[in-house]
Amino acid sequence: MEEVRLQKFLANNGVCSRRKAEEYIQQGLVKVNGETVTELGRKINPEKDEVIFKGKKVGKVDKKVYILLNKPIGYVTTTTDQFGRDTVLDLVKVKEKVLPVGRLDMYTSGALILTNDGEFIYKVTHPKYEIEKTYNVTVKGIITKDEIKKLEEGVEIEDYTSGKAKVKILKTDTEKDISRIEITIHEGKNREVRKMCNAIGRKVLALHRSKIEGIDVKNLKLGEWRYLTSKEVAKLLNSN
Repeated sequence: MEEVRLQKFLANNGVCSRRKAEEYIQQGLVKVNGETVTELGRKINPEKDEVIFKGKKVGKVDKKVYILLNKPIGYVTTTTDQFGRDTVLDLVKVKEKVLPVGRLDMYTSGALILTNDGEFIYKVTHPKYEIEKTYNVTVKGIITKDEIKKLEEGVEIEDYTSGKAKVKILKTDTEKDISRIEITIHEGKNREVRKMCNAIGRKVLALHRSKIEGIDVKNLKLGEWRYLTSKEVAKLLNSN
């Protein structure tokens, strides 16, 4: 069998994303045939070599699964939580060991994909592939066209400028003094949409990710999940 890079082997077999695998290797958490490996160029033969991660043998994943969850507020996007909070894996009960693809913060609801395919995680989360994520955002006050333009062109957030976004107003309510807008981005950095709105002086009251690359959760109740279709998986893998 053809040799593969160690980080790709770990990703392909559901341990973590490829980028995370590189970190684990450099931290000395991976052994090949009893030897700790720290160099990223190491290749292995999956049929012959034994790979140990954090003391456990990495077995070959026979079946790759792809799950779409409509995440409710109050769940953290991790596999375990040191504070004992509910995680998204408490909602998705499958025999396969699945990992979240990217993150939604505890107070954000909506579309979240989980899978045991590390290469898929890499493809969907890496900015260079420009996978679009669409959010419905409720902000305090009546948003202006000038503010919309700023969001579209990019705003200063801490040490970076947000990328160009697609933004449209869904609804304004002068009586409640709120606006609902739709923001589509492809970067998805930590709490980026919240920070974008804060940068134009708008407080986020509610945040929901409605779509990932056009795949929506409108037919899923909060807390419900389904398997992605093969067509949807192909769409995510073949975008850009």
